[in-house]
Amino acid sequence: MNNASLPAVTNRERRLYQLGIILFLMGLLTGFLLPLMENARMGLSSHLEGIMNGVVLIVLGVIWPKLRLGRTAERIAFGLAVFGTYTNWLATLSAGFIGAGVSMMPMAGAGFEGSAVQEGLIAIALSSLSVAMVVVAVMVFWGFWNHGNQVE
Repeated sequence: MNNASLPAVTNRERRLYQLGIILFLMGLLTGFLLPLMENARMGLSSHLEGIMNGVVLIVLGVIWPKLRLGRTAERIAFGLAVFGTYTNWLATLSAGFIGAGVSMMPMAGAGFEGSAVQEGLIAIALSSLSVAMVVVAVMVFWGFWNHGNQVE
């Protein structure tokens, strides 16, 4: 099969594939680090977040060409998706290594509590990524809704 027979892939679509595969791989590798973590249960959360969020980015890459968003909205959605998915993995990974995160994730925190600064930083990361991912979901929904209302 030659490259001429493959459909054209946009830069953002390709970048979402790449970033998704990288995050998926980092999530897999996180599983090997569990014995080294202060809180292995939070580390397990990071392992799963990396895998699942990698898949989210790959799926976004698949559907990206079907979205109808303006240039600015597309940039915002892309940036927030990458920020949200990677921050989710990194915040839980950090919490696993330092033994923190109980304030935001009491089950995964399993009684491990970091300093006020550590807990605050993790809370900021988890809260901001949550807002970011809700905005991404709304924008993706809007991009599909717009597509259905356009005459081609």
